Amino acid sequence: MTTTTSSRPRALIVAGPTASGKSALAIAIAERLGGTIVNVDSMQVYAELRVIVARPTAEDEARVPHSLYGIRPAAEPGSAAWWRAEALREMEAAHAAGRIPILTGGTGMYFAALTQGISDIPDPGPAARHEARDLLARLGPEELHAGLTKVDPATAARLKPADSQRIARAWEVWRGTGMGLAAWQNRKGDPAPWDFAAILLDPPRDTLRAAIAMRFEAMLRDGALEEVRALLALNLDPALPAMRAHGVPEIAAYLRGETSLEHAGQRTELITGQYTKRQATWFRHHRLADPPLMHTINARFSDFTQLSESFTPEILAFLQFRG
Repeated sequence: MTTTTSSRPRALIVAGPTASGKSALAIAIAERLGGTIVNVDSMQVYAELRVIVARPTAEDEARVPHSLYGIRPAAEPGSAAWWRAEALREMEAAHAAGRIPILTGGTGMYFAALTQGISDIPDPGPAARHEARDLLARLGPEELHAGLTKVDPATAARLKPADSQRIARAWEVWRGTGMGLAAWQNRKGDPAPWDFAAILLDPPRDTLRAAIAMRFEAMLRDGALEEVRALLALNLDPALPAMRAHGVPEIAAYLRGETSLEHAGQRTELITGQYTKRQATWFRHHRLADPPLMHTINARFSDFTQLSESFTPEILAFLQFRG
């Protein structure tokens, strides 16, 4: 292990794909070391979503402090820049209270924004946002993507033609600022003034698939149908991130009588499984800490009563130098 005597405060990262057991591991570490868990999941920030996005339970939140869960209305889309500012405030508050920030989640873009910096993209303004949403509604994502290719080919090349939310965002940035989103993103800001240690959960694919299947069944038992029904009653723009959380469109189709509950579950498991594959690929190819104190756990963390002795001493050694 590389030891540094940096005077910067230190934080732990617990990352991995959906259903890998990140929350259980983070809570175990927080209980042992005196930590505050900071959410790094782009869907778990929304107040209206708890069951469908597997937010920590009230019992979990009572065990150790949690922050940035359920703090934003579904009508207001979050962003990496917004999350980064909130996360830094929560990390500072934890540090001031003598606690260790434990950043936990599966949204790689948020981790990158924190540890590597993010460009300060100006607000495109309401006119550009309205135009983007209007074009998306009238033309559809594929045609709007084709239009984006003509005016901002660099950003369009990064996006799938069916990714409506990101296409609309790219269009509004180009219209409102006069510069493409990719060009703005290439103007990296400063990384957070913290030192990070990272633990990555990377279970086998078959282990994740089994966990995802069990998760959907548990969600139904815990009230996922009622949660999605309440969300639909808000009559929100279907392009909003919260409306596209895994399971929401599928259960919404069931509630409208367009499909069976069994098929909705199968679709949710398929889409979630595809997403976990992309998550795992991202984490394997991106550095989360520099220097990279990275422990990879090739299993699903669930019911361990004690943390692995293979990495606990190293984490403790890392933390003892924190400012």
